[in-house]
Order: sequence, then structure tokens, then C-alpha cells
Amino acid sequence: MNHSARSHVGYHIVLGILFLTLGCSARVRAQLVAQDAAVIVVSPNDQVRIELAVIKQPADGASIPYWSVLYKGRPIILNSRLGVDLADGPPLGASCEIESTRKRAWHQQYSVSVGKRSNITDHGNETVVTLREEAEPHRKWELALRAYDDGVAFQYRFLPQESMKTLAVAAERTEFIFPKDAQATYLPFDNFTSSFEGRYGRKPVSDIPTDKVETLPMLVECPGAGWAGITEANLTDYAGMYLVNSAEHPGVLTSRLSPLPDDPKIAVRASLPHVSPWRVVLLGDTAGSLLESNLIFNLNEPSKIKDASWIHPGKTTFPWWNDYYLENVPFKPGQNTATHKYYIDFCAEAGIRYHSLDGYQNIGWYGCEIQPNHTPADITKAIPEIDLPELLRYAKSKGVKLRLWLHWADVKGQMDRAFPLYHQWGIEGVMLDFMNRDDQEMIAFLRTVLEKAAENHLTVSLHGMSKPTGLERTYPNLLTSEGVLNLEYDKWDKLGCPPTHQLTTIYTRMLAGPMDYHQGSFRGEPVDQFKPRNTAPIVMGTPTFMLATYVVFENHLPMVADYPSAYRGNPATPVLAEIPASWDETKFLAGEVAEYIVMARRHGDAWYIGAMNAGPARTVNVPLNFLGEKSYRAEICTDDPAWQTNHSVVTRSQSVTANQSLPLKLESAGGYVARLSPGKN
Repeated sequence: MNHSARSHVGYHIVLGILFLTLGCSARVRAQLVAQDAAVIVVSPNDQVRIELAVIKQPADGASIPYWSVLYKGRPIILNSRLGVDLADGPPLGASCEIESTRKRAWHQQYSVSVGKRSNITDHGNETVVTLREEAEPHRKWELALRAYDDGVAFQYRFLPQESMKTLAVAAERTEFIFPKDAQATYLPFDNFTSSFEGRYGRKPVSDIPTDKVETLPMLVECPGAGWAGITEANLTDYAGMYLVNSAEHPGVLTSRLSPLPDDPKIAVRASLPHVSPWRVVLLGDTAGSLLESNLIFNLNEPSKIKDASWIHPGKTTFPWWNDYYLENVPFKPGQNTATHKYYIDFCAEAGIRYHSLDGYQNIGWYGCEIQPNHTPADITKAIPEIDLPELLRYAKSKGVKLRLWLHWADVKGQMDRAFPLYHQWGIEGVMLDFMNRDDQEMIAFLRTVLEKAAENHLTVSLHGMSKPTGLERTYPNLLTSEGVLNLEYDKWDKLGCPPTHQLTTIYTRMLAGPMDYHQGSFRGEPVDQFKPRNTAPIVMGTPTFMLATYVVFENHLPMVADYPSAYRGNPATPVLAEIPASWDETKFLAGEVAEYIVMARRHGDAWYIGAMNAGPARTVNVPLNFLGEKSYRAEICTDDPAWQTNHSVVTRSQSVTANQSLPLKLESAGGYVARLSPGKN
């Protein structure tokens, strides 16, 4: 920690004695802290507040900035220190004073072309605080504090001045201190270089491992107070943020920034003025309510794509997942023209918009090695076994568009030449893989990719990349990102990707934005029977568990990753194909972290309900009061009793109205899907 442990602990001891003396409840304690705060920003509905206090330290008299957050009068973030270490001078956040403040409020609406809600309300209050160092050279810096009905955010703003011409951030020392009984669902990594695919832990915040960096989002339950999702928004020309638990003061989480690969002592180099990403705390009564929030979008810039009519969310094949397995075909399956034509035929008959050229047996469609470090290859030339001009012609004749998997390192030096050529070919979009970093250089590269892709009407998906930060609002051609351990692990890991993990990622990783999985296999089995295999892998769970992911997951480019004959003749296939990939409205209806979830999403005048259950069999009664006054026809998919052998679903329909409830009977590792369309009883 970059400050005196004595002063930090001493301050909290003083407060603790005061509260114990007065016999204060947590609510009264929160109010007392609020009275002591120099700056308070309250949400439009008066339920959320973020506070900034410059507190004099008992040990040395230094005036140090702290922030705190209250939700419905109860503490979520206790007084936590703020500060930034600079490489070429003393840290920002040493003894300082508030020089001035400026306030504003806004209430506006905007539309997005791709998202979990098409019309979004942006309503909040902001105070920008100018801080001035008490000692020479009296540098100034700013903190922008925002309060929304569904969370808070703050941002460091670095100002040009005589004593600071450029910015070199060595580290950021933002603290997040929660109430002592807070429980965290977190994702640990050894360092800043990873595929961002891991298994979540759940522990008291104070017990989080101190030798790991925790990636974002982090989900925190504060019993009796609410739920918080910790993440960042508008990551632009900056380094990605992580959290580390203090070994000296367990429970004090401090931010860490991904270092520059060629200068690990520096995280950010920039000209001035410059700003950090927004540090975000989503807030709600339940973990699931956080999934309805559009706060991440509200903290990003409006779309830079004036005409987004060429962007079409939709489903895509991804044969790499099933290892190019095919049944009863008159040719040898693999990375060749005949196989890809076969997939294009399947897409045309099933209503799947896109087919992906990816990789087979560790070789990409253009001959590169499928591994993080590889020998560069030309991304405009297919291997000899693939007649790319013929595939482009054939796909066009079938009304199917092609997508291209690419290694990011090959894109870096070739996109200026390749992307215009892809546009000329009629390619729909590209997937970049193996970035495995979110330092400032990589973040800048990805923005350049999105800009160049947009110029050439290409959509983008990202694998081997960290969580989203809302860039999908600014560049809606960014359809989805991975950043999560998902169903590819069913190919090689004995633990695979079990339902409990999937029901954890929904409440954690998906808080940040679109979440890509290798979705689509109806060939499931009970969890206790699972064994990994690379070719035609098996998943855990029932067919409707998988089918429900197309409703529950926010994913604007969902995969249909199994082989064609696994879909043909299955009554779940037309349901899968028909589920939209972008939404007009999203509602969380019920659920518990790692146990189950029920989501409702609207597209046009039709509602879709998706339920996934990782725990024991249960029945969930879902009120339909969100439907309004119309009568609806519900087309329902549940699991066939013989699902383990036929991998099928049972369909039925019934009339429903808003004053009814639907009883959802969920098997263990099972699901439920319903489409509710306006109609007559």
C-alpha cells in the first residue's frame, strides 16, 4: 500500500470507537460518514450516493482523498483511498485540498443498433472535483463522480500544467473496501497475461488470495445492503484494471494496471489532458438485477458509425469446436472446399446467417498455426485445399455470408491491405484471437482494428481477450467478446464447462457485456457422466439447457458449433434459428448465483423466456406482469423424457395473459424456453 498503515487503520479505529460508543446501526454509520463527506453525489432516485472526503490523517496530518458508496442508505464501499503513482514525480493523492467543484445533471435517451435494449435512458448526476496538492509544486488533478439509479462511477482526470507536461502512470492505487461480511465471486489469475479463461471462486472478500490478480467484473454481496458489480467502462488509451487483496490488510482490494510489455514499470504513457476509464460499481437488490443495467453503455461515447444498417447480428457456425466431424458424407471432412460447402448448405436450410472459416488440427484456414506465438502467415490467401473464390461464390448463391478467424498478430501488419479486400469479397466479419493482454498498447490496437473494420463494413468478435468495457456502443460492429472459460473446455478438460460454472459466468462476466460461448450442442449428458473428448465433444446438461443460452446469454453473434447432422430433424433446431441475436428489452425474472436464472427478452412485439438450472430440480413460478394488456400465445420447449438418447425437446403451446404466472419445471442441469407472441386466447 502506498500510505501509512498506521494512518489507515487509525482512521477506521477512530470511526469504529465513535460508532460503538453511539450504538449506531450500519444505516446510522453510513449517515455519519455522509455528514463528514466534502462532496456527495446522489442518484436521481435518491437511492444511490457516491462520496468524496478529504480526511486528515492522525499520524502525519496529511489530507488524503477517500471515496465511499451507499445504496439505499447502507454502505457498499467503505472509505477507500484514491491515488495514482507517477513514474516521474510524487504520487497524485498525497496531501491535498479541494479547490473547486462543478456540477451537472442530465436526462436523455438514445438508441443503439445492437444490444440488450434498443432504447436506453441515460439519467445521472455528476460532480467534478478539482484537487490541489498542498505541497510544491501544487499540481492539480480532477475526480469526476457520477451517481445513477443503478450504480456509481468515477474517473481520474489528468490536467496539463507547468509541472506536468506528459503522463506516465506507474500504478493506480484505487482501493475498494467492503463491509467485513461481504462475499465476493472472483476470477483469479497469476499475472496480467492470460486467455482470461478461468474458474471462479467465492469467498469472503478478506479471504481472496493475496498472491493473485483478480480480473473484472467482480461480484460482491453485501448482506443486508445489496449486490455490487465492480468493473470498468470506456477503456480508451489506458491499461486494463485488476484488483489485488492486501496481504497486510486483508479485505483491502487495490487496483492494479496491466503494464506495458516493453516497459513493465509503466502502465500508461500519454499526452495531457488525459483520463482514466470509469471505475464502476453496479448496484442492485439482487445479483440478477445488475444484468438489466445499461450503465456501461452510458459511460461510453456514442456510436462513431453514422450508418449501421450493414451490421446484422446473427448466428454463425464454428466447426473447430466439433473438430470438423461429419457423418455420412461422400468426401473426407476437414479444412477443404467440400466440407465448407456442406456447412453452407446446412446454414441455408436451417436459417443460420453465417458460416465461419476457422481452424482444423491446429492450422488456420490461411495456414497459420493456432497458438499464441506463431510464424506469421498471409491472411488473404487460403490453403490449397480451400478454393476461396468458389466458396465466396457458392455462399452468395445460398444467401449465406462468410466470417474469418484470424490470429491478431497477423492482422496487426496486414489489416490495411486485407480488410478492404475482405469487403470486396463480401466477407461479413472477422474474429481476432490470442491477444491475451489488455495493456495500453493492445487496447489501442483493438480500437484501430474496429475503426478499420468499420470503414470496410466488417463486424468483429474477440477471443483470447479480457472483458468488454462498453466499446460496443461506440463501435457497434464489435458484436461479441469471449473472456470466459466456456464450452471449448469440454474438448479437453476433465472438469469441462459444468452448469454451475455457466450459471456463475452469467452473473459475473456477463455484467460487462456480450459474452461469447461455443454454444449449440444438444448432445448433452448428466454432469456425473461427462468425459471430455476433442472430436464431436459432449456437453453437460439437457437440450433445453443449451437452447436457453440463446435467450439468457447476451451474445450478438452466437455460435452454432456442432456438426450439421446433430441438428437436422431435431425440433429444437428451428427454435434455435429463430431466436434473435439482439434485443429491444431485457428483464431478469428470478435466479441465484451458480444455481439458476430466468431471463425475459423482447424483440419487436414478441417476448422470449429462457431458464437455466444448475442446481437440483426445481419449479419456478414466473409472473407475466411485464406483458402488458395483450393476450399472448406461448410456444414452449421443455426436455423430452428420453433426452439422453434422442437429444430432443418437447414443444407445446398455450394462451397466457399478464395476470398469469408460468410454472417452469426445471430438471437438474435443465432448461426452459418460451416464445410469447401477441395473439388471441
